[in-house]
Amino acid sequence: MSWPVRQTRVAYENPWIVVHEDVVTRPDGTEGLYGVVEVRRPAVFVVALTDDDEVVLVTVDRHTVGSSIEVPAGGTDGQDPLVAAQRELAEETGLAASEWRRIGGMDALNGICRAPEHVFLATGLSPAPGIKGRDVQDREEEGISHVRRVPLTEVVALVRDGAITDSETLAALLHALVALGRVG
Repeated sequence: MSWPVRQTRVAYENPWIVVHEDVVTRPDGTEGLYGVVEVRRPAVFVVALTDDDEVVLVTVDRHTVGSSIEVPAGGTDGQDPLVAAQRELAEETGLAASEWRRIGGMDALNGICRAPEHVFLATGLSPAPGIKGRDVQDREEEGISHVRRVPLTEVVALVRDGAITDSETLAALLHALVALGRVG
């Protein structure tokens, strides 16, 4: 069942998002006002796994929540999702991967957003060519203070203990566990 939109207006927009205010008919037949955030371009999330079964995580200072432990991620910026994932991994971690596999898709905050996301598993990690001179500046611009490799079993403990709270990182990690045959 969809919520018919009787009227819509753009309440706010910038280069990354558009916020719509929709006059809708709710499932019970009453009229309501619904705010929708539409992301202009899809996002990518990269679960980078070393040969030693470690996940590469970044610590990012977010304006909204402060310090956050996450997998490398970012916008596609109009690129093919795989190309964007490769770029994000190199920019945020200084790494490249020889093997890439799309392992899932997600919709962020689907109660209020239209924000499609792609999840990739990256393996066969090595230093990214040509990124060395830019990596520190790129990380500082994005608020990345720390890049580390954490054994997968410890990543699960970080989730259990509440150290990883970013919902998209949590979902990307679950996609990876499923793709790797580690769960259900």
